[in-house]
Amino acid sequence: MTALTDVTTALAALRRPRLLIRAAKFGLMDYNRERDLKRVMKTTATPSPARAVDGLIAREAQLEATRKAGEASYSVARHVEVLIALMAEARLLPRKQSQA
Repeated sequence: MTALTDVTTALAALRRPRLLIRAAKFGLMDYNRERDLKRVMKTTATPSPARAVDGLIAREAQLEATRKAGEASYSVARHVEVLIALMAEARLLPRKQSQA
């Protein structure tokens, strides 16, 4: 299995509350890769989409675990920001060519 297939599988397997997903989809309109990705990932350089998706999947998993545990440190706003970036960066990944 390739890394791209792994990422695609991981994204397809995400099961999150509908409200989180709807908020993230709404936020996609205003997503600016140069501005937002650096802030969300806390980096000075903008990573490639593949690197960004890998890091964002890990960060989102941490946020989901925090949410499910009911910890006071959980931030809905931060979770939505990470989901927005994850959705936007996933769209930039190369698509698998279908066989005709």
